Amino acid sequence: MATITDPQEESFRLSMLINDTRYRSLTFQAIALLLLIVAIAYLGNNLVNNLRAAGLNISYEFLGSSAGYDINQTLIPYTSQSTNMQAAWVGILNTLLVAVLACVTATIFGVIAGVLRLSNNWLVRKLMAFYVEIFRNIPVLIWIIIIFTIMTATMPGPRAFRGEDPSATMLLDAFAFTNRGVYIPAPVWGAGSMVVVATFILSIIAVFAYRRYATKLLYDTGKMLPVLWPSVAIFVLPSLIMFFLMGSPISLDYPELKGFNFAGGIKIGGPLIALWFALSVYTGAFIAENVRAGIIAVSKGQTEAASALGLRPGRVMNLVVLPQALRVIIPPLISQYLNITKNSSLAIAVGYADITATLGGITLNQTGRAIECVLLLMLFYLVISLCISIIMNIYNNSMKLKER
Repeated sequence: MATITDPQEESFRLSMLINDTRYRSLTFQAIALLLLIVAIAYLGNNLVNNLRAAGLNISYEFLGSSAGYDINQTLIPYTSQSTNMQAAWVGILNTLLVAVLACVTATIFGVIAGVLRLSNNWLVRKLMAFYVEIFRNIPVLIWIIIIFTIMTATMPGPRAFRGEDPSATMLLDAFAFTNRGVYIPAPVWGAGSMVVVATFILSIIAVFAYRRYATKLLYDTGKMLPVLWPSVAIFVLPSLIMFFLMGSPISLDYPELKGFNFAGGIKIGGPLIALWFALSVYTGAFIAENVRAGIIAVSKGQTEAASALGLRPGRVMNLVVLPQALRVIIPPLISQYLNITKNSSLAIAVGYADITATLGGITLNQTGRAIECVLLLMLFYLVISLCISIIMNIYNNSMKLKER
């Protein structure tokens, strides 16, 4: 009786790295990686030798020396006697501040404009088309300069609030809009204030959890829970109750005109506002087109089926169209967030002290360490871009259609 046996596995030979298709692609990739490493090592060694021949060396000791210059807007303590490292941290935080603010507002502008571009109202549709075509076809640097010029030219100076200009009055006796920036009340944290802040953060998490639960219940059972008023109640009531239980630990420091300027409160400088608003409206025009493309990509039958079930247009958009459109919207949205972060380097045009203005501008000119400053700038933008990409790709993967 004949027996069938498995063929004996062939032993590995070096020739299989080229002849065997199972290993050939890996071999070529390994060779390409090796050549890339050799090229980078050669260029790096050549750079070091040339610097040594010129009597230069790469050193980052300058980061510990005194900066010697002031920064008009800081999120952390800083004086002209602080180190260049501290100045760099101020620039990094200022960059992250305007990038986060612009990403949030650009997303809001883009979603609203993208949805309204598909409105049945002819006037609204054309107005949104006008916004998109105007803002995305003019360079963002021009918008930054235009907005900053309008602010400084049309807004009253602080001295006008003494009564020199009848139109220069504080809004609700708490907000002052001047050509130097906007002054708003600043919170004063007392004992127990962190408990209120923690309650507020938990309330925000609870709002998202409730809305997620309401959506899941609707999809699973068809039962529709109210969303708006419960979300408002969850967002406001716990923090308000905790605020009074802790004895009102958070108060406000209002800006007051003293001398030639306002004192107290928080100053949002004109350069920050100009950069923030310009990046928002410029990038929002691109996001609007991404949103419009994502909505159009959803089959019209989905909308008709949802309407046939009796859902209102707002519910159709929120529960049926946008969740499916996100799969098309998110990938290009990542690129827009990266563009906002990199375009924030244009802040130097209006005097906003971001990382490019501090480390890549004043510090570079004062110390002469161009290579070191540029390398640090490249590293910062690379790291922040990779972080944005990782976070958004994780969110993108969670929104992918799950195949059976």
